[in-house]
Amino acid sequence: MLMNNNDDLFFTKSQLDRIIEKYPTPFHLYEEKGIRENARKLNKAFSWVTGFKNHFAVKACPNPYIIKILKEEGQGVDCSSLPELLLAEKLGFRGEEIMFTSNDTPPEEFRKAFELGAIINLDDITHIPFLEQSAGIPELICFRYNPGHLRKTSEGNVIGKPEEAKYGLTKNQLLEAYRIMKDKGVKRFGLHTMVASNELNPEAFVETARMLFNLVKEISDTLNIRFEFVNLGGGIGIPYKPEQKEVDLNYVSKEIRNLYNDNIVTNNLSPLKILMENGRMVTGPHGYLITKAIHTKSTYKEYIGVDASMANLMRPGMYGAYHHITVMGKEESPNDHTYDIVGSLCENNDKFAIDRKLPKINTGDILAIHNTGAHGYAMGFNYNGKLRSAEILMHEDGTVELIRRAETTSDYFATLDFPEASIRMNSEHTN
Repeated sequence: MLMNNNDDLFFTKSQLDRIIEKYPTPFHLYEEKGIRENARKLNKAFSWVTGFKNHFAVKACPNPYIIKILKEEGQGVDCSSLPELLLAEKLGFRGEEIMFTSNDTPPEEFRKAFELGAIINLDDITHIPFLEQSAGIPELICFRYNPGHLRKTSEGNVIGKPEEAKYGLTKNQLLEAYRIMKDKGVKRFGLHTMVASNELNPEAFVETARMLFNLVKEISDTLNIRFEFVNLGGGIGIPYKPEQKEVDLNYVSKEIRNLYNDNIVTNNLSPLKILMENGRMVTGPHGYLITKAIHTKSTYKEYIGVDASMANLMRPGMYGAYHHITVMGKEESPNDHTYDIVGSLCENNDKFAIDRKLPKINTGDILAIHNTGAHGYAMGFNYNGKLRSAEILMHEDGTVELIRRAETTSDYFATLDFPEASIRMNSEHTN
């Protein structure tokens, strides 16, 4: 039987009680200290290569307060939409601090990325004329490689099998795409891939580096072009389950450095920058969804209904993903009850846990759902009229700051233009 894994809690029940007095549940709570430490750990691991930069995947946690912290730690941003580009611009990111990686991209997004001088990472060979007509040909271009059946991924990889993924170019398309761009006068080149998501096997990242380094040599020899960087993508996972271990960054770095010396330095292809786009491993472990038990139900199973729902954390319902749960104040109690922890959506997959062994839960108990600092709030929605929750940041000195207020019913109706039935709701009402 697994016991509650409370080693990574950065708050106590008494601290939560004080926060809840001011900010009602549910809300996402982030830890500044842990986020900074993760960013520094990644930078340190790859400090051996000149120009290393992690472009934080904005989609993981698109809050300007969080991204400002990462900017202070030397990270760039990986954007995939116009609002994400605008957020980056507002925070002062410019030029190659921004990586624009999208797919099925509208012209206005290419135009904004071009205007900002972002590294434009094309997802398909047909995007070349589309980009040229929409914005122009940039001085630096990058393409996303999809290795197809040449790479196998771990079970549970969210992206799935490469050959079934909608992303990226085949190898033959890649060679043709770089040839086209060379003929158009481009002289600065990068190469990108992303074949894994939430991967805990360190060898997967070493293999990705090997694959790209070999590809850099082949394309360079074939087309007589020089690459400035490879972007190894993100996908470094976090240990959602108590028995899992985090990826050993120092091991990954050491193995990639050996490959770099053997494949890049030896073949006179250096300097070659290494970029990444990790989001989950930076912020994921340092966020919690804090929710309150409001109902108990006993039918064919035992249910605990909480005031959060899948609208606040989609991953368990969408992927069947595991998120550990701590019942605050009962950390040392035996896990001798079996519950489904559920929200109030009219969907049976609105469950944070199924048949989970936990201490006895009473209405009013506070539950902390672990590892929601990435792809938690960001994947929220308003189905069933649910309102998105607040986001709160705990600073290194223990003080807390509201960094996004909870939505109100007025927010929910704000985009409607329906004069026949003017809907007036109490703007003070929140979820």
